[in-house]
Amino acid sequence: MKAVILAGGLGTRISEETSVKPKPMVEIGGRPILWHILKLYSAHGVNDFVICCGYKGYVIKEYFANYFLHMSDVTFDMTQNQMEVHQRKAEPWRVTLIDTGEDTMTGGRLKRVADHLRDENAFCFTYGDGLSDIDIRRSIDFHFQHGKLATITAVTPPGRYGALQRSGDRVTAFVEKPRGDGGVINGGFFVLSPACIDLVANDQVSWENEPLTELATRGELMAYQHQGFWQPMDTLREKNMLEELWASGKAPWKIW
Repeated sequence: MKAVILAGGLGTRISEETSVKPKPMVEIGGRPILWHILKLYSAHGVNDFVICCGYKGYVIKEYFANYFLHMSDVTFDMTQNQMEVHQRKAEPWRVTLIDTGEDTMTGGRLKRVADHLRDENAFCFTYGDGLSDIDIRRSIDFHFQHGKLATITAVTPPGRYGALQRSGDRVTAFVEKPRGDGGVINGGFFVLSPACIDLVANDQVSWENEPLTELATRGELMAYQHQGFWQPMDTLREKNMLEELWASGKAPWKIW
């Protein structure tokens, strides 16, 4: 099975980092968040990736072109003009990088890579800026069991601020960043039939609008409930929080 990853957005809310690199290349623990996402899918047996590039896509292409340099020890013999790679840390990945345009919307990016997906029974689809400990394999099994066109992962968003519990004017407890109010949102990890791509008319279609609305209206959108860790990286604060989790050695998404 293939996984399509959106990696072409500007990332304007984390411009401190994205002025020189695309958002999926912002590093967590010295590795691009895109690498963490690929490792998550790979841990569940998905190793064939189609990455939708856009803004500064050449940075992503250069990263994979020089993957051994990033991940291995090397010796450069200047007299012989040779490079020797030591202890190659190869991944079982096949990575296809497609330029889907700088201004293309999320649905349009998916449509631009349709030719790489037509022969698939289903494929995974996600954003290049969110981490989770979601059981990808279980979500895939859920998708094939219900037989509908699309599976969306439903998550409870993390709280942003600490909450006070009160009795009158007296504070009885303080809860540090509780989970949301019980409502669930789009967690960004999809399993889709290639037929879903036909719902995208052109580059200006956002996947989150017309296609998902149409799938829900037709009764073809099912929700896989994820109760565990889920965290987007939309701001520098969230980036730093993910960095702290990785540094602690207790990053919930590190299942490999």
